[in-house]
Amino acid sequence: MVSLFEPPGPPDFRVDLSALRHDGSWGEALYACPQNPKWHAEGDVGTHTEMVCEALVADPRYRSLDESARQVVWLAAVLHDVAKPRTTTRIDGEIRQPHHSRVGARLARRLLWEAGVPFAIREAACAIIRYHQVPFWLIDQDDARGRAVRMSQSVRCDWLGLVARADAIGRTCDDQQWIVDQTELFEAFCAELGCLEAPWPFASDAARVRCGLDVQRDPLAPGEPFPTFDVVLMSGLPASGKSTWLSTHRPGWPVVSLDRLRHSMKIDPRGPQGRVVQAAKEAARVHLRAKQSFAWDATNLNADRRTPLIQMAVDYGARVHIVVCETPPAVLHSRNRSREAVVPAKVIERMVDRWESPTWLEAHERTVVESDALE
Repeated sequence: MVSLFEPPGPPDFRVDLSALRHDGSWGEALYACPQNPKWHAEGDVGTHTEMVCEALVADPRYRSLDESARQVVWLAAVLHDVAKPRTTTRIDGEIRQPHHSRVGARLARRLLWEAGVPFAIREAACAIIRYHQVPFWLIDQDDARGRAVRMSQSVRCDWLGLVARADAIGRTCDDQQWIVDQTELFEAFCAELGCLEAPWPFASDAARVRCGLDVQRDPLAPGEPFPTFDVVLMSGLPASGKSTWLSTHRPGWPVVSLDRLRHSMKIDPRGPQGRVVQAAKEAARVHLRAKQSFAWDATNLNADRRTPLIQMAVDYGARVHIVVCETPPAVLHSRNRSREAVVPAKVIERMVDRWESPTWLEAHERTVVESDALE
């Protein structure tokens, strides 16, 4: 049986999704999940997924991609609606799946991490999943330019359009042609802006980060002068190597560590963390007021947690450098078991469910550290 995550390739580009119906975790759930017949008269999510994948592979643009690009768009197509079973509800008597794109990107990240998919391919696919519905409506929005510019910092808009078109063709609905037309207009719009095949070029890193923090900001607005000191913001699951990276690459730097604060304040990591976070922010402000470079050592696994820290650093004139630490599940759990302060497995599970990797809108510089060895 062919792996679900192996993209069809030459010479015959044969699609084999037989494993999808027999997957005991997420695959089977797709076939048990209903959809609103107004937009999906073909029926369940699994059937729709099969149709989308067939449409994708039949597209000449897919067949012209290199192997790594094919894997990105294939993974996005297979997993684009993976969160619909989790998000299905009824609103005014109609089946709806609100926020399934963002939830789906998180769930896909977990599945691909567990499957050993490399970071760059995984994150490119997750970005498409996160935004896979945007091409249907973007050009009708008042701030279409700003949205496209910001989105292009984390997703290849041409690959996004390719998957969105397959999503439109791989369904049965009255407005199918309208959705296809909207997707083509989206691609033309991004091409005109200059962000179809690459991120839109901001005037500076500072302008890019400011635009990420303020969705109302004009992308053409200049950023501040280049900052004179740095804040290194670590991001990664427990035992992924964050503290090790800091001790190796930033020896002697002041470090605001949530783990150390919890220990000194005698606060259980499974309990409320408000006092710990407040103490950490106060310690950070001491360094920021002094224009002193320092590191913030914590998991920082989702944008909602990172954004206030980034905003605080930028407001004080700091340059934000996010260091993303990655390690395979087996290595991570082995390291965690050998630590003095073991993080309970259930806590890690909850963290993985909320996991969102940092994008280029969040930092002046981003470093990805991939480690697959035990320390």
